[in-house]
Amino acid sequence: MEDTYRHKGMRKRLLDEIQAKYHYAPKVIEAMYKIPRHFFLDGAFEEFAYTDKAFPIDEQQTISQPSTVAYQTHLLDISPRQHVLEIGTGSGYQAAVLAAIGARVYTVERHEQLHLKAKTIFDFLSLGSVRAFFGDGSKGLGEFAPFDRILVTAATSSVPPALLKQLIVGGKLVIPVGNTHEQKMHIITRTGNHDYETSTFGRFKFVPLLRGKNYKHPNN
Repeated sequence: MEDTYRHKGMRKRLLDEIQAKYHYAPKVIEAMYKIPRHFFLDGAFEEFAYTDKAFPIDEQQTISQPSTVAYQTHLLDISPRQHVLEIGTGSGYQAAVLAAIGARVYTVERHEQLHLKAKTIFDFLSLGSVRAFFGDGSKGLGEFAPFDRILVTAATSSVPPALLKQLIVGGKLVIPVGNTHEQKMHIITRTGNHDYETSTFGRFKFVPLLRGKNYKHPNN
């Protein structure tokens, strides 16, 4: 895998367009510039990696469009060295962006094939601050809790209680909530041991958050 001057030029052009339109925190755009999105796509889509579109990946999942990655990352408002839990590793692109900001990332994926593929890319990029786990993301990672931030990259009709409990007081959970056709982005801030405040933003369409594990077929 190579990140050529051409790739970097296309990436900068896309991110300049996104920033001009949405005005996200500069650190978000700077982090996204550091991460070659085409590394996380199948070769057939490489020419389109730096368009603001979502693309299919394995296991009938998708890699989110760059502006959505920027939006969720902006809402998280991460500071370096914060502990961030990501639910839904997918291609691994979002976790890599979080790491580029300086977060210590714990990412969980229920599809073993996606988990293994993402780990390979994390290793290739020397992203030692990303720890990838194969498991049921709806349960979070209680053994590493609490987290400063939690990001969910799949949609759910209700917020998993385990994720709320794994936030520090003052921590934020960013999650798309709604039905299978449309969701709203929620920011849930833990304000006390049993108290939470919720704000909602925009309309989105994410793949659903599923429970359990999906093991890689032994012949694959």
